Formats: sequence, C-alpha cells, structure tokens
Amino acid sequence: MSRKVVRSSKFRHVYGQPVKADQCYDDIRISQTTWDSNFCAVNPKFLAMIVEASGGGAFMVLPLSKTGRLDKSQPVVCGHTAPVLDIDWCPHNDNVIASGSEDCTVMVWEIPDGGLTRPITEPIVTLEGHSKRVGIIGWHPTAQNILMSAGCDNIIIIWNVGTGEAVITLDEHHTDMIYSVSWNFNGSLICTSCKDKKIRVIDPRKNMIVMEKEKPHEGSRPVRAIFVSEGKILTTGFSRMSERQVALWDPKNMEEPMSLQELDTSSGVLVPFFDSDTGIVYLCGKGDSSIRYFEITDEAPYIHYLSMYSSKESQRGMGYMPKRGLEVNKCEIARFYKLHERKCEPIMMTVPRKSDLFQEDLYPDTVGPDPALDAEEWLSGKNADPILISLKDGYIPSKSRELKVTKNLLSAKGPRRSHSSNEAGFTSDSSLDKLVEEIKQLKAAVKDHERRITELEERTGK
Repeated sequence: MSRKVVRSSKFRHVYGQPVKADQCYDDIRISQTTWDSNFCAVNPKFLAMIVEASGGGAFMVLPLSKTGRLDKSQPVVCGHTAPVLDIDWCPHNDNVIASGSEDCTVMVWEIPDGGLTRPITEPIVTLEGHSKRVGIIGWHPTAQNILMSAGCDNIIIIWNVGTGEAVITLDEHHTDMIYSVSWNFNGSLICTSCKDKKIRVIDPRKNMIVMEKEKPHEGSRPVRAIFVSEGKILTTGFSRMSERQVALWDPKNMEEPMSLQELDTSSGVLVPFFDSDTGIVYLCGKGDSSIRYFEITDEAPYIHYLSMYSSKESQRGMGYMPKRGLEVNKCEIARFYKLHERKCEPIMMTVPRKSDLFQEDLYPDTVGPDPALDAEEWLSGKNADPILISLKDGYIPSKSRELKVTKNLLSAKGPRRSHSSNEAGFTSDSSLDKLVEEIKQLKAAVKDHERRITELEERTGK
C-alpha cells in the first residue's frame, strides 16, 4: 500500500487569528454600495474605510492605534459629490491616498500625521478625464506619482499626479466594463479582466496588447486577474455551473491553464491578494466569512491549498497590510482588515514558531517605501524593480515625507495644463489671478465665521 506523501512547506500550518474585541474599530457605518471593491485600504500608519455619507461620498481615515468605539463626530474625507467606490494608499508616501468616485473624478488627498482633526474637503489634486464613474484605482508600484484609474466608460487613464495630467489613455482595448486592473511587480505591464470575458496583458506606454485570453473561466460572473510570481497570472472566476474557480496561467502559453481548481458554489467574487515574498495568495470573497490561502510554486499542481480561516460573520470588504506594517517578532506573515456591517476587525496570519528570534526564512527583504523611479523616467521607458528593505529590526514608519505632489504642482515649469485630459489649452495668467483672488475671499470668509463662532460660544458660556 503506497502512502500519500504530504508536500512539505513552512507555510502548511499558517493560521488566522482575529484580534481581541477592544482592538477592533467599532461603530463605523460601512458603505452600502454594491460595488465590488475592497472598501478598505491600510498601510503602516493609517486605516481607511469607505463609509455611508449623506449628500456625497466619504471615507474615514484612522491612525492604526485608534481602536475601540468611534466618536459619532469622527471627521471624514468628504470632497466627492457622489459615493466613493475605491481607495488606495500611495506606496511611496504613507500620508497620501487616492479615491475614485461615482462623480467621475479621482482625487488625491494628504492625511496629516496623527489623523484627521476636522473633515477634509479639499484634495491636493482632482483628476478629471473619465466620463463615467471611476471604480478602480491603483498606484504604480515603483514610479513616484504615477496613478492608474479605470472607469465605467471602459477606459483606463494613467496620470502623473505631480502635474495633474493624464499622460496615457487606454481607450481602444476594452469593449465593456473593466472588472479588475493589476500592475506587475515592476510596473511595466498591467493585467485587466473585462465583462467581454477576456483577460488582457497591456503595455501601457506602448498602448499595446501583449497577450489576450478569451474565457479564462466559462461562467458569466466577474473574473479577477492579478500578476503573481515570475510574471504568471492568477485568475478567479466561475465555471459554467457557477462553481468558483482559481486558475494559474503562463503568459507565454495561454491555451490551457497551468492549474485550474474548483472551490465551492458561493456567489461572491473572489478577490486575490498576493504576497510576492512568500508566494502565498489569499482569496477573500465579498459576502464570505472565510479567507482561503494557497502557495504558488514551480511544481505541479502549482497552486497548493494550505488552509482556510473561517469566522461566523461575512465580510463586506477587506484591507491588506503591506509587509512592512506587520509584527515580525510574532511571525506574522499577513494581516487583513475585515469589514463587517458596523466594524472593522484585524485578522493576523501567523506561522507557529517557538523561537522569539527574527525568522529570516519568513521575511526576505521586502518592498520598501522609496520609489525606484520618478514619473518622467518611467514615462520615458525605464523600468526598475521595487527598492527592498530588511525587516530584521522591524519597520519604523517615517515622519510625514515631503509631499512631491504639491511641490510638483506648484513648481511645474511654465503654465500647467488643465486637469481635464480632453480639454486642450493651458491655464491663463488671468484665471490664476482670479483663483488667487477667490482664495483670498474664502480665507476672509472663514476668518469672519471663526470670529462669529467664538463670539457665540462666549455668549452661550461654553
């Protein structure tokens, strides 16, 4: 009788553990929008969540340490005029976040160290160019100030946030709604999935489709696609019988998947999160109450099931912490921020080890916060892998970095092109003077209001 040999892996016993109740974030009205985004973004400093808002769109930003029950008057970021659909932290500046909205705009915001003390309504820059709602945004992994957005107008725009310009518009490749867009490791290519049942690998700077695959999954439900190790592509989708599937593809030969696995018959779209350091992919379904995780290797069947974290309550969205925000002394290899109806619950993924020493095999050098290129270098055709850092002594978030966005906007040589990519021409000196005058008037009005508020407070004896 032959014994089945179990594949050895240091990640076989990874387990998920929610934090204690007092370390959750309570009393948050998570957005009820039915959009398929994560509704949550997190970095080593802040947690951002899209929340319900009257008369426009808003998201909440909290310092990671601000756990427990939140004050009803917690200030929010609320400059959009319609619901916010997606948010993403800048990988090169932990104080900068971008948001995409149903109002067809992308806005970039600066969050002060320590979090918000009052609502923020004025973004650093507003990016206008989409004609329909903007449902997907993603910062470039290695080039500073490069931001990608995808709208329901079936167009992907790549922006130089420093100048407020649309530098690349991909408007010919997608015939229907775009479900997902993902950068590869060095940001030279993007992978998209679309309602027209195709996944595409696009070179954005050449405005060219490098590879296309029709029907990676037979079902009609949305497909998600991301780059994983060595440029391979992982997709999640549905079979013809509505079973959820995960597949791995080699872009050099897209005839058949390297591996295709059926999971279950739930209806939620599976959102993949890939950790390039460990080769683990985590699948989180909206409306699910579980996180499945798999190891991707060079040996068949290539996608190896590891385990599943389950809980009682389903998730409305999920945030994924960058590796530099984890507790390396506890052998934590991933952390998720699970959104419930009214709270956010961190879940730690841990490798059980007895030693308290730094485990070098679990923490190879990982992606750090410094950009490898500036926007102009990337646009000129240069590529560079992310700059890696060691986590041996833990990562200490730096104080607020100099914000290149503002600097570039103010010191751009010559007159700056207007925000809208489809408006030709430049901002004239007269309109600049007009803006300055308007700002002066606004400042005067604010001062007047503040003076009146102080007088009223004194009268009422506060």
